[in-house]
Amino acid sequence: MEEFHKTRRLPPYVFEQVNRLKAKARAAGADIIDLGMGNPDLPTPKHIVEKLTETVQNPRTHRYSASKGIPGLRKAQAAYYGRRFGVKLDPDTQVVATLGSKEGFANMAQAITAPGDVVLAPNPSYPIHTFGFLMAGAAIRAIPAEPGPDIFHALERAVIHSVPKPIAIILCYPANPTAYCADLDFYKDIVAFARKHEIFILSDLAYSEIYFTDTPPPSVLQVPGAMDVTAEFTSLSKTFSMPGWRMGFAVGNERLIAALARVKSYLDYGAFTPIQVAAAAALNGPDDCIVETRAIYKKRRDVVIDSFARAGWEMPAPDASMFIWAPIPEKFRSLGSLEFSKLLLEKAEVAVAPGIGFGEYGDDFVRIGLVENEQRLRQAARNIRRFLETADETLHNVVPLGASR
Repeated sequence: MEEFHKTRRLPPYVFEQVNRLKAKARAAGADIIDLGMGNPDLPTPKHIVEKLTETVQNPRTHRYSASKGIPGLRKAQAAYYGRRFGVKLDPDTQVVATLGSKEGFANMAQAITAPGDVVLAPNPSYPIHTFGFLMAGAAIRAIPAEPGPDIFHALERAVIHSVPKPIAIILCYPANPTAYCADLDFYKDIVAFARKHEIFILSDLAYSEIYFTDTPPPSVLQVPGAMDVTAEFTSLSKTFSMPGWRMGFAVGNERLIAALARVKSYLDYGAFTPIQVAAAAALNGPDDCIVETRAIYKKRRDVVIDSFARAGWEMPAPDASMFIWAPIPEKFRSLGSLEFSKLLLEKAEVAVAPGIGFGEYGDDFVRIGLVENEQRLRQAARNIRRFLETADETLHNVVPLGASR
């Protein structure tokens, strides 16, 4: 049966192949340590849950909500940007609540993209950064994921050689999956480029509060003039361990925010009002829970880096995010990230995300999520050590998992 036009533009979801094998292994009794999905395992802080349960008792909150977010929530997000970044936002015209940053990106793509428009996106990158625009009819031109001179060379080439001229540059720092971080000097150069060429910047700042250095990740909106060309997306999923609540924001340029709000007004009535009230309480409340969450992820990062290295798999320690972007061990690199991920699942009972799922330039890597406790992470390292000790034998006999034997 022929696929529909928009689904034809989407490649097979490679993560689903690993998920199917993971489910099959668990059904057979395997104890899979799942470091694949970026699904925070920490509980939502108590004061946020209490605000939800208090608010939900009022039947008036059970009615349709506001698509762009209730006023108190938009004010809370504007206040957060003022405190954290020194960026002044008008909550009425420069803030819109989204159902997580993923929905915000997808609907921004619908709002601003015409068929055939060119969008510049990092490769590797979080899938919605590209596929949201592909579904909207755009063409994607890849730029390097690492902030540095190579990005600017690619941007210059893209402006010269793209027909039509690109409409937007996607940024994501701290980056998913690579954990790269950007500084204000980089953002200043990006903003200058975007203003010169009249290109929008769409910045994903979902990991702004999960960092392990003394200097917090900046917002591109801190750069003078950035507001003229930028919309930035944030999420409460990682900051407050609220992934299932689906609460995020788009802020910035009034024209972009108005376009997104208009599209959303046709598509949804916003998140359930008690969730929005609780989200406002999260943003307005104490930040002790954020500091605690950050410390937990840092400890988990250190456990993985240390224990996996002793197991024989060395990887760089990220400065931010809840992921480690791990190069596939040299002996296995020729397999590619999908087959290596399947092998790791079968032989070590550890699930990771294959780098190819984030773009073709990610195929020499896998993404490891810091989403299990320290004991489970050490167990994963022990499993991997046993797997690596038999690497030569494994490679000699390897048949890709799922293939006929």
